[in-house]
Amino acid sequence: MEHLDSFRPLASRFDGFIVDLWGVVHDGVTPYPGAVDCLAELRRAGRRVVLLSNAPRRSWSAQVTLRRIGIPDDAYDGILTSGEATRTALLERTDPWFASLGRRVWHLGPAKDHSIFEDLDLELVASPAEADFVLNTGPDDEQGENAAEPYLPSLRDCARLGLRMVCANPDLEVVRGGQRLVCAGLLARFYEQFGGEVRQLGKPYAEIYGPVRRMLGLPDDRILAVGDALATDIAGAKAAGIASCWVLGGIHGEMIGNDHLLAEQEASGAGLAPIATVPSFSW
Repeated sequence: MEHLDSFRPLASRFDGFIVDLWGVVHDGVTPYPGAVDCLAELRRAGRRVVLLSNAPRRSWSAQVTLRRIGIPDDAYDGILTSGEATRTALLERTDPWFASLGRRVWHLGPAKDHSIFEDLDLELVASPAEADFVLNTGPDDEQGENAAEPYLPSLRDCARLGLRMVCANPDLEVVRGGQRLVCAGLLARFYEQFGGEVRQLGKPYAEIYGPVRRMLGLPDDRILAVGDALATDIAGAKAAGIASCWVLGGIHGEMIGNDHLLAEQEASGAGLAPIATVPSFSW
């Protein structure tokens, strides 16, 4: 594992890059220093860049957010969110598990994520007792985003009813503007502890990388995945058979800082071997 001061040395070794958003390019509020320039430099060098995010919303919605915080469309070649992958699975139902879900859905999450299932052949119901399955996009504004506890009674009810859960964001937590928030993946983990059945779409599951490979149009050995979370970004790259670079300044920043020995210990303990670390996604 190399420990680099910047991302630039990696640009000449690969032709395509799968770049995480939250924790690498921005913190949910503003781009990280140097991140937009790094994307621009990769594009100027003729490299292909696809943004892959565990955001539980449509890809176009994520793109609107990127524009709003100052990340232009020409900074990358494509974007895919776990929310978009979830919508595709619910629409196409080519997977037998999704094909057998039923049509009545109880949504656990904020109204801003409704675009995932809008215009699909689904009926949004008001309570788990009316539902065929649960769509989990994460905490909402009413019950708060700082802890999982307010959601546990509803999760227990769903598990008792035997409802299967679709989780549109495998992340356990994110840091937004310096504040640590829980995500849908943590709620899904509790649901499994209650005996519920869960299917998650997004990193670290290998299937999310299929569409990204098609966007890049490159052999796997010419692609590098870039992310800040060991459990999703780096583990996902391993599951997909793609090399990875670990950005230390994201979700693990408070714990690891720029301690290279600790980074190696954490990666090794998780059974992961990114080819390099960088303190941030900057040129």
